[in-house]
Amino acid sequence: MQFPQNLDALSARIRRDFSGMAPQFQVGAKYLLDFPNEVPIASMRKVATQAGVQPATLVRLAQSLGYEGWGDLKSVFVQSLRQTPKTYADQARKLIRGKNPRDALSRAVATQADNIRLLEQANAQRLPAAVQLLSKAKQVHVAGFRASFAPAFTLQYLYRLFRPSVTALRGDAGTLEMELRTIAKGDAVIIIGFAPYSQEAMRVAQAARMAGSRILAICDSVVAPIALDADCVLVFSTETPSFFPSGAAAMALVEILIEQLLAKAGSQAIEGIARAEDQLHRTGAYLK
Repeated sequence: MQFPQNLDALSARIRRDFSGMAPQFQVGAKYLLDFPNEVPIASMRKVATQAGVQPATLVRLAQSLGYEGWGDLKSVFVQSLRQTPKTYADQARKLIRGKNPRDALSRAVATQADNIRLLEQANAQRLPAAVQLLSKAKQVHVAGFRASFAPAFTLQYLYRLFRPSVTALRGDAGTLEMELRTIAKGDAVIIIGFAPYSQEAMRVAQAARMAGSRILAICDSVVAPIALDADCVLVFSTETPSFFPSGAAAMALVEILIEQLLAKAGSQAIEGIARAEDQLHRTGAYLK
């Protein structure tokens, strides 16, 4: 039997054969399709534990799909992560060629809705650890560059409403190196990014590690460069019918994280928000 050569072909094979698979094969196959980014970075035993099957089941599942063993099946997932992302220009050409004004809005809304729905599945088990990491930190530094600046700014702005010890790593006027020197042991660094990943984000991650700081990566993949050495990872989808990766789910994830951090902080946070609001009104920040 010819084995699937890439992830798309493997997904199609599993979907085609799923109804006829043994129950344990179905459990394992469903995990592979639902969490493809976990497979390249985890051992077979860990994948089996997370899927709820025995390691031997994954070996037999791989063989039933035409592979010699688990290693060959896993290599398909590894290969998919190495594929070069499509350029913005390529996506723009595709968008223009296939433009259909009648269904453009509905496709865009449906894609964004799917991105938001995926947040729960991807982060339900990860979010508590992220909240715990930030809550215990002496100081929290937030970094996001280029298109990732918007969710990073939102996170820092909202978090500072009830926690003063939150700062942004912006690197304005070439000062990033000076700002990185403020990171210390016991701090937490939040880095937000998606493919193609910025050099600045990697410099922040390296500086955080050298300082002995904890790292929370908020990104589009558990195998993103900023996630590989992070202590916690939260993930969001950037799928879009447009030419540029969508940041809608990243913004939603930031708001969810802030909500959880506020709940963790309790009444002290409410007092901080009240003081911040009062100051904003007294200084004329808002129109009367």
